[in-house]
Amino acid sequence: MDVKKFAQGYNLYKLIWIFLISSFIGACIEIVWCYFAMGKLMSRSSLLYGQFSVVWGFGCVLLTILLHKLQGKKDLFIFLTGALAGGLYEYVCSVFTEVFFGVRFWDYSDIAFNINGRINLLFCLFWGIIAVVWIQKIYPFLSCHIEKIPIRLGKLLTVVLSAFLFFDIVLSTMALGRAYHRHLHMEAHNAVEIFLDNKYTDTYLAKRYQNMFPK
Repeated sequence: MDVKKFAQGYNLYKLIWIFLISSFIGACIEIVWCYFAMGKLMSRSSLLYGQFSVVWGFGCVLLTILLHKLQGKKDLFIFLTGALAGGLYEYVCSVFTEVFFGVRFWDYSDIAFNINGRINLLFCLFWGIIAVVWIQKIYPFLSCHIEKIPIRLGKLLTVVLSAFLFFDIVLSTMALGRAYHRHLHMEAHNAVEIFLDNKYTDTYLAKRYQNMFPK
């Protein structure tokens, strides 16, 4: 007789936890990478509070949605699908942040075979490799351990952590959006915008988002 487990199989609970775990691990990986590559310790979080990379989080969720049925299939097909999907995803993310916030968080103009500095062939190949490793090794490992969480505790933590991340994402989006409006010399028109101007100043955001630069 099957024993019921938390987030058993492929479902929304599993995807939420994949987002939570991968966004945190992704931010930590980038911190370590920047330290050894550039010799400085800097926050790589997409959000105002905590270390969470939304790009990593949604990227791993996207790979899971697209590829979870391909587990055990030929690596070449997974690689090509991951490279294409990852490159497209990274390009869309770059356009989104520039259009809505007036900033770009990365620029690959100095790397060969790039498209508008938003993506490049090398990193697309990395996405392909990540896709293979993710769906063949990492996702099964994480899925197994997520299902070991007690059901009641798992549901409670999912609600609490999801609420926190939702608040963090909304607030971060508002703060960055207001910073863009300040850059365009648009005055604050209500209490919320005044609060954002006072609390999340350009100096504050520059320290938090050390890799952010105007378009």
